[in-house]
Amino acid sequence: STMMERKTTDPLHLSTDLNEEKEKLRLKQEVSLISGVSLIAGTMIGSGIFMSPEWVLHHMGNPASSLLIWAACGLLAMFGALSYAELGTIIKESGGEYIYILRTFGSFPAFLFAYTSVILVRPAGLAAVCLSFAEYAIAPFYPGCSSPQVAIKCTAAACILILTIINCLNVRLATSVMNIFTAAKLLALLVIVVGGLVLLAKGQTQSFQNGFQGTTAGIGAVGVAFYQGLWSYDGWNNLNYVTEELKKPEVTLPRALMIAIPLVTCLYLLVNLSYLAAMTPSELLSSGAVAVTWGDKVLGSWAWLISLSVALSTFGSSNGTFFSGGRVCYIAAREGHMPDILSMAHVRCLTPFPALLFTSAMSLIMIISGSFTSIVNFFSFMAWLFYGMTISGLLYLKIKKPELPRSYKVPIIIPIIVLMAAVYLVLAPIIDQPQVEILYIVLFIFSGIIFYFPLVRFKWHPHFLQRVTLQLQLLLEVAPTTKDAN
Repeated sequence: STMMERKTTDPLHLSTDLNEEKEKLRLKQEVSLISGVSLIAGTMIGSGIFMSPEWVLHHMGNPASSLLIWAACGLLAMFGALSYAELGTIIKESGGEYIYILRTFGSFPAFLFAYTSVILVRPAGLAAVCLSFAEYAIAPFYPGCSSPQVAIKCTAAACILILTIINCLNVRLATSVMNIFTAAKLLALLVIVVGGLVLLAKGQTQSFQNGFQGTTAGIGAVGVAFYQGLWSYDGWNNLNYVTEELKKPEVTLPRALMIAIPLVTCLYLLVNLSYLAAMTPSELLSSGAVAVTWGDKVLGSWAWLISLSVALSTFGSSNGTFFSGGRVCYIAAREGHMPDILSMAHVRCLTPFPALLFTSAMSLIMIISGSFTSIVNFFSFMAWLFYGMTISGLLYLKIKKPELPRSYKVPIIIPIIVLMAAVYLVLAPIIDQPQVEILYIVLFIFSGIIFYFPLVRFKWHPHFLQRVTLQLQLLLEVAPTTKDAN
């Protein structure tokens, strides 16, 4: 009763971290074009560019074809974002894929998306970013050799626990960490780009001679290379999660995408050129931390600056991933697709304790059981499965509902290309090198049926679950938030 009384008397202040980004943007009243560009680019530039280049090169077989993959990934992200821009002007609600699938295809597929995203996809993304942080954080302690996997996983687990404490205790602390570490991210990339341009000017182009020799031709290998590259571009759809806060979304959304994504694509290509100018392909492939190896070769005694900058950058990215990762969970709980406990907030800290603890626990399990590359492949398979479903919803609206008002229209060929790419990315690894893990993923997605029909469709709420929810409320000191809090 104390918790409910506080909720009644202080409703405006009981918001959740899951929605804090939107609350923060609301304090500014609007998201301008510059803010939109910053949100997209800042989210996209994370750990991938420091970890994925060696794996793209490994699967493609040579530098020139790997650079083509990086450019193609940027083009695909651009096409996907433009398709999402039209969706955002038709369905002017926040929530990204979840809300688009819900409004286009209905409750059941939206539930499967939320179920899979909350339990697997979001924790997998956090686990991958924290593993990349761990690689760079401990690399200086193991010069000249690969870091032990046990040390990497323990450091990544410690990172998740620290992030959990930060995000559970204070919203402003979490947002401050995110903003401060963005500067380190940009500084590290700028140093790498400038250093690479200097090397190229001095004629260090050996890596690009016979650049296409030994190119991999297997459709599965190319698909996995795309997975690794697209991981670095993940975040191109983040502006759709805050559609309700955009100033003139019909103008701001497409313009911000057209500025941010080409900018990031060019930056990624320059960073890859810099890596290849400083290292031979074999050296790049044997490096567990590409940017650190680059720093050892180019900066000499100052190489520790790169390691420090990248570690800070990836920690900031992991904090941002952790901070925003519960948005789908919150909105799904608001729509009745997730347990009520996951949409509750701590009565004193005003943070979403249950959702953060759940995400943390699932991420720790993934860190223990997987490696960076396996988690990224798994994450990308799941993500593009639902990206394809979302894009097919746009095609349905364009063909069947052309009368719906929309201020921005993407040429229909663009979402068709994205849908074809999504189908390829989902099916190619299955056809070329079928793995039992993919079957497990598909079975997990459809295992949501077991929960959907009794709990959501027929609204069967066993008394013992209600008692468990009440006990968790008392234990965690959390209370419900208002449905229209955002």
